[in-house]
Amino acid sequence: MSQAEKPRKRRLLTAEVIVSKALELADEEGFDTLSMRKLAGSLGATAMSLYNHVAGKDELLDLMLERVVAEIESPVVGCHWEEMMRRRAHSMRQTLLRHRWASTLLISKIAIGEAIMRDIDATVGCLVRAGFTYAQADWARNAIDSHVYGYTMQELNFPVEPEEFKAAAAQYLPMISKTDYPFMHEAAVQIIEGKYDGITQFSFGLELILDGLKRWVVDV
Repeated sequence: MSQAEKPRKRRLLTAEVIVSKALELADEEGFDTLSMRKLAGSLGATAMSLYNHVAGKDELLDLMLERVVAEIESPVVGCHWEEMMRRRAHSMRQTLLRHRWASTLLISKIAIGEAIMRDIDATVGCLVRAGFTYAQADWARNAIDSHVYGYTMQELNFPVEPEEFKAAAAQYLPMISKTDYPFMHEAAVQIIEGKYDGITQFSFGLELILDGLKRWVVDV
């Protein structure tokens, strides 16, 4: 890099550029492998130059999670609560599938960025406006989020791909005693015979939660 190019490179280095590159690297390789030095190298800069825009890895993580949450479709207060919760849940799952590293960090870190607070406020507001108490709205939001996180994390980490379920069932069937585990044995047989694919649908659990929440509101 020439001396003339160096000032231009420094001018182009912004917090937004840094966070975008960090997201790209985390999505490709996982957050655990991300370091300020590695990030700087991918930007053609020095690690010290990043600290002019981001205080450190903790702040970088906060900014990255903010960008992730900003991709989620938040509810519109005043619109039908059930449809808003459904759309938010599906959007949240798709966002977490795009950013495979984010689920664990979002549930293990207290983050109070603008996008995160805006999503919480809109979700609680939508439910309260529909007739839920503040306590019920908080419980409802957490129940839905727990389903999204749990399903998505299992989806990302399950040891067998959906298209391999039938082959896996056939492989393990001899280990499942029909005498000791009759129902598990029959479930495996049904997967092998194609009567059931073994895949749990995200919407199944979500709709159970939404149906359960309806009892709290008079007019649905």
